Amino acid sequence: MKKKVYIGMSADLVHHGHLNIIKEARKLGELTIGLLTDKAIASYKRLPYMAYEQRKIIVENIKGVKKVVIQSTLDYVPNLLKYKPDFVIHGDDWKHGPQKETRQRVIDTLKKLNGKLIEIPYTKGISSSMLNKSISEIGTTPEIRKKRLRRLIESKPIVRILEAHSGLSGIICEKISVEINDIKHEFDGMWSSSLTDSTLRGKPDIEAVDVTSRLQSLNDILECTTKPIIYDGDTGGRPEHLAFTVRTLERLGISAIIIEDKTGLKKNSLFGTSVKQTQDSIENFCHKIKMAHNSKVTEDFMIIARIESLILKNGLNDAIKRAKAYIEAGADGIMIHSKEKKTDEILEFCSMYKKIPNKKTLIAVPTSYNSIYESELAEAGINVVIYANHMLRSSYPAMLDTAKKILLHERSKEANEKLMPVKEILELIPGTK
Repeated sequence: MKKKVYIGMSADLVHHGHLNIIKEARKLGELTIGLLTDKAIASYKRLPYMAYEQRKIIVENIKGVKKVVIQSTLDYVPNLLKYKPDFVIHGDDWKHGPQKETRQRVIDTLKKLNGKLIEIPYTKGISSSMLNKSISEIGTTPEIRKKRLRRLIESKPIVRILEAHSGLSGIICEKISVEINDIKHEFDGMWSSSLTDSTLRGKPDIEAVDVTSRLQSLNDILECTTKPIIYDGDTGGRPEHLAFTVRTLERLGISAIIIEDKTGLKKNSLFGTSVKQTQDSIENFCHKIKMAHNSKVTEDFMIIARIESLILKNGLNDAIKRAKAYIEAGADGIMIHSKEKKTDEILEFCSMYKKIPNKKTLIAVPTSYNSIYESELAEAGINVVIYANHMLRSSYPAMLDTAKKILLHERSKEANEKLMPVKEILELIPGTK
């Protein structure tokens, strides 16, 4: 009877290192690949470029692979207990970093099963980070980008979105990352804000910048990034016009549009009731949602309904009533907004929202209540957190400070400390040199 061999792998970027491990594994017996789900991979690094089913087709067609099974967690133990392999094969690069604890659990479990871990030396000349960088430089397609938001929502405890108002801010969102306890943290996508788009042009946030002008900013971001983008659609305008906006955004590869249930001349929600703002009727806004929903070409594009009940002091019950109606009308998600610095009403809404049987994606924008952690939002049931205006807000003080220093000292030397070196600017954008 043939020995049973098990390899757990993500198989997103299959290279000759993977093929070498498979080649060695099949010499030992019948090979089963435990293919990690999107959710399992996203628990310790970025979401894979290819969806699970796409990766499964590739792995099934590699010579020597007898069977492909789902590995739904980074932890091998559930599958080891289920399939009881004689050997587990892995590269020796997991002795350190985020998978070292996983490795130890494999060793402990195999000991109980009388199995053995065999570690293959890491194949030299391969760098996953370099492969990822190459793919990022090549770019993406509208279809792949558009689908990515839904995949992220399905795979991560909370999806982290950062405002981007230009190609440069988009590049920062695309590339910035930090490591916390050996796990890479990065932004999952970008928010195209009407507030920052207007401010960048020196115009008030009253829908003064038309869709055509805003698409120019979007194109700048699209050309130099690959991550999904959520579009701030303000009130959405007339339902008939919104239908064209949806089709245009979907064609470009935007993942979602968020429209708010207010009427009349748009005023920023953070003004609250200090300025006159009118909430649309449930009936009218549901009609707008239906028009937008029926305009979609694919189910990948998301229509998100933004509820302003808490902003306008209309209460939690009104907010929940609207959430139910908007979902029934075809909304793919709900954004709940609040200008309170305390989290009480947001968390109470989340608690009530959890009881809705057909609830959809829930989005929060903690601009005012910014002391809450992402883990707390996720525990409350929030699926997506948007940092809605922070990139532009941080850039203005920096530019103001530089301008003042030049005026004050009648030269630019004193501003050097906070300036990006010209050499780094020249190296930042591929093709500049």
